[in-house]
Amino acid sequence: MLWNWQQPDWPNFNYDKSLIDDFEKQLLLGAGLLFGAFKHLNEEDKRQLTIELISNEALKTSAIEGQYLDRDSLQSSICRQFGLIADNRKVSPAEQGIAEMMVNVYRSFEAPLSHAMLLEWHKMLTNGHRDLSDIGRYRTHSEPMQIVSGTIYAPKVHFEAPPSAQMMAEMQRFIDWFNASASNGTTPLSALLRAAIAHLYFVSIHPFEDGNGRIGRAIAEKALAQCLSQPTLIAIAYTIERDKKTYYSALEQANKQNEITAWLIYFAKTVINAQSYTATWVDFLIKKAKLYDRLRGQINPRQEKVLTRMFREGPDGFIGGLSAEKYIGITGAPRATATRDLQDLVGKGALLRHGERKHTRYFLNFGK
Repeated sequence: MLWNWQQPDWPNFNYDKSLIDDFEKQLLLGAGLLFGAFKHLNEEDKRQLTIELISNEALKTSAIEGQYLDRDSLQSSICRQFGLIADNRKVSPAEQGIAEMMVNVYRSFEAPLSHAMLLEWHKMLTNGHRDLSDIGRYRTHSEPMQIVSGTIYAPKVHFEAPPSAQMMAEMQRFIDWFNASASNGTTPLSALLRAAIAHLYFVSIHPFEDGNGRIGRAIAEKALAQCLSQPTLIAIAYTIERDKKTYYSALEQANKQNEITAWLIYFAKTVINAQSYTATWVDFLIKKAKLYDRLRGQINPRQEKVLTRMFREGPDGFIGGLSAEKYIGITGAPRATATRDLQDLVGKGALLRHGERKHTRYFLNFGK
């Protein structure tokens, strides 16, 4: 089998752009609506949204690769990167590294892509690794770089990347293409088209010993941000991780040829869904602000602590809702006090009650 990079038209991808034109329009419309809604958030909620979405992306882009990190530690590290007060919890090198990289991607979205930037991202991402020989540089090993599954006795090769000896030439060509395809470049491309090609192109080269998927998704985010002229905070990794089997299947098919229309459609749908999730978060925080305005001066410290904890769970809230036991666990209040507090929050329209007796659960009420 010839892989995409072994074919004579590499890396001149071909596609039917008309099939993603409607997605491009949806992206631009959604970006405008998000920007307008974002302006209605106060500074505290803007910071919360930024930290929540960056930490969620860091968590999910790692989970796609089978690395499961601690959410609270990630958020703590991201807060430190932004110079915000954080707790003194111990953060693992892996959590610190991905936090540093994600914040750097967010802050430096306007800067052209360069070898130095990519190598620095790799150093951050592989923080604490002792099992890699090439950290902060393109791979140099002589063995084939393969994506393999199955047993050692009957492996299935899903993809084989170009040999290490070609890395500098391939990456120089990739970086030149990426910068030329920016909005202010010599051959600009539309946002979704550029981001989709950038991700596929980069992971097809697979320039690093480890971390290619995570850096490839960061490059796609950078491409979108540059085309939209602002950090997007689009939850690409969150959306991919929810159905990563389809993601890997789409990549595997795209690695076999340089006609990539099917990949573009998959990626465009993924980004639109990711943008919708971000819009859900913005709407959630706007509703949060309105609810707090309505309750100002009407709730006690216990109730405020519980509402704050519920809002930390994001738009999906507590799985299964808030129980009286959870209320007691959060506040330390006696059961009778917890019952009165919860009834009061329902009466004030802060919570909705569902179920009876031991099955009673409470949910945030944004309806009033």
